[in-house]
Amino acid sequence: MEKIKGALALAILRAIALLPWPAVQWLGSFFGWIMWITPNRSKKIAQINLTHCFPELDKKAINQLTRQSLKNIGKTFAESACAWIWPAEKTLDRVHSVEGLEILQQAIANGKAVIGITSHLGNWEVLNHFYGQQCNPLVFYRPPKLKALDKLLAKQRRLMGNRIAPSTNEGIISVIKEVRRGGIVGIPADPEPSLKSGVFVPFLGTQALTSKFIAGMVGGKQDKVAAIFLHAIRSEDGSGFKVLLEAAPDDMYSTDVKTSVAALGRVLESYVRRWPEQYMWTMKRFRRRPGLEKRWY
Repeated sequence: MEKIKGALALAILRAIALLPWPAVQWLGSFFGWIMWITPNRSKKIAQINLTHCFPELDKKAINQLTRQSLKNIGKTFAESACAWIWPAEKTLDRVHSVEGLEILQQAIANGKAVIGITSHLGNWEVLNHFYGQQCNPLVFYRPPKLKALDKLLAKQRRLMGNRIAPSTNEGIISVIKEVRRGGIVGIPADPEPSLKSGVFVPFLGTQALTSKFIAGMVGGKQDKVAAIFLHAIRSEDGSGFKVLLEAAPDDMYSTDVKTSVAALGRVLESYVRRWPEQYMWTMKRFRRRPGLEKRWY
């Protein structure tokens, strides 16, 4: 059964990748529209998250933002199908502008280890190809359940010279070793960690359990390590992407873990507030709650 599911999934991805780019955008938006008009768990989670994170918005505005978010999630899926099937160079042709690339180039020129930090905003598969083109990093990722998809993604994510580290104990150790020897890594910073691996810090008007992983690698090491935020943001007309790079603020290098993690959360929040419709609100990002606060889901 798994082989059948895997073959079907690959067939769907290949079919999407055959479409012209405007059709890819339309199809992705259509996927999101279907998610909007039908009762489903993902839509409910998005509404819950948005209601808590934007308490200043009324129900009508929350519904409008939910609809926009679902359409963008659909676009991310359709675009990612192309990124997983196309030659990497064809995907990179959709990157129309880049801001802050000199930050990464300077860090590498200075001989620093680089920790590229991203989140589930915009399209992280496009970003993967871009980041690999620049510096061949070791990228941390969560393998999909279907083996056929995992094999495809592992292959595609290596196209530009990237190396990959699965979200296992071995993968975590390999990322830490890479940073210690002055290498370059990429890490998605917004998946919710276990209680022992994170701390609660402010994020979008609430408290979010956020990983201490990056804080442990950068604390007190500003002379040896450069933490850089990277995102690939979808243009308003859907024609392509803008890649943004930003140096981490000084307090992210604090040896106080909570101070460092709070700084990370503050930067990620600034991006989500600028492009809330492009964030993956369907994640159970706030599953665990501090103290006796009632669970959201």
